[in-house]
Formats: sequence, C-alpha cells, structure tokens
Amino acid sequence: MLRCSASLRRYVARSCSRSVVSRCVHSGPSVAYLDPAKSQEPSVAYTPAGLSESQRHILDTAIRVDQAGELAANAIYMGQLAVLGRDRTTGPLIQEMWDQEKKHLAVMNKLQTQHHVRPTLLWDVARVAGFGLGAVTAFMGKEAAMACTEAVETVIGEHYDDQLKEMEVLPSSHPSVPLLKDVIREFRDDELEHLDIAVENHSQRAPAHALLSTIVGAGCKVAIELCKRF
Repeated sequence: MLRCSASLRRYVARSCSRSVVSRCVHSGPSVAYLDPAKSQEPSVAYTPAGLSESQRHILDTAIRVDQAGELAANAIYMGQLAVLGRDRTTGPLIQEMWDQEKKHLAVMNKLQTQHHVRPTLLWDVARVAGFGLGAVTAFMGKEAAMACTEAVETVIGEHYDDQLKEMEVLPSSHPSVPLLKDVIREFRDDELEHLDIAVENHSQRAPAHALLSTIVGAGCKVAIELCKRF
C-alpha cells in the first residue's frame, strides 16, 4: 500500500476539511489568478527575467508537468463520475473533488501562459488515459475508485513537496515566485485532503488494494517523468 510520509501528513491538518471542500474552490492564494481585478499585477502577469538555464528548467518543467497532472486529475474524476455519478453518496463526493481540480487546472493554464511554458506534447494522452483510469476503477466499484484516488494523490502530494524543495533556488525577489510556491502548497494540501477523503471512504477495502495502488502509483510516476521531458 502506498503511504504519505509523516511530513506530508502533517500538512493535511492545514487543508480544507471535507465539509468545506467546495468553499476552498473560492479561497487560497490561487484565487489571485482567477480575480480579473488582479490580472495586471506583476505576481500574476509577468515571469522572472534573467533566470539561469537551470532555474528556467526547474520553472518550465514544474509548470509543464503540473498542468498535465491537473488535466489528468480532471479526466480521472470525469471518468469516475460518468460511472458513479448516480450513486447518492459517492457521486457528490467525486463532484466536490472534481470541482477543486477544475480550479487547479484553470490556475495552471494561467501559470503556463504567464511563464511562457510549452505545454506537454502528451496532452491528449494524459486526458484520455486519465479518463480511462477513472472509468475503469469506478467500474470495479466505489472502493476501487477511492483506491485510485488514494494512490494518485499520494504520488502527487509527494511530487508537489519535492517541487517546493527544487524551487528554493528561484529568486524570491520577483513577486511571481512566492505566489507560485504558495499555489503549489495550496494544491498539495488539496490533494492530500482528497487522499484522506478516499481513505475515509474505504479505499483500502478495494479488491487487491495493494496491487491496484502499486500499479496506479507507478503509472503516475512514469507519467510525471514523461511530461517533464516531453
């Protein structure tokens, strides 16, 4: 079974509780990218100048893979909802998490434009594969759908935490950098909240939970590396 590190789990306490997931869509540092009144502020309108080649590589690959990851996450929840949308308990739960992922993708799209980052060439692959993963695990049952969420969000939470460490070399003097880090922290905590929701909703009761978690988690890690490069 895939597990978060203890350091990651501590961050969950600062994220939104399940009862206020929908309200979190309208809060957090990322709303700066969704507020038209702030669209011309340097933190959301400009990218740092004079970055070294290694700094630019870190910024570009982070945004490219995160945008692709949020696209895939949206597709996963879309696939799950297509199968389980009529379930009175699981359907609304998936919808709430999907709404949050929609916000994540909208913000990542703006970050990609702001920092002039090339989107992944695997855009359509991420979308189709994500939908397929969500639909297939949902067909396996509610617990399997939640096991998929648990495995995916475990990898993504750890990925965001690793990114924050890499971003320490970026110049905080430009206002876009501290905001970007805050957005990554916000999204990381959101993903870990989704992980907790999955566990609370019996993800670990899924048939062959350990095997399913291993396969999904490994697939996510491979996808991250591919989107970084392509």
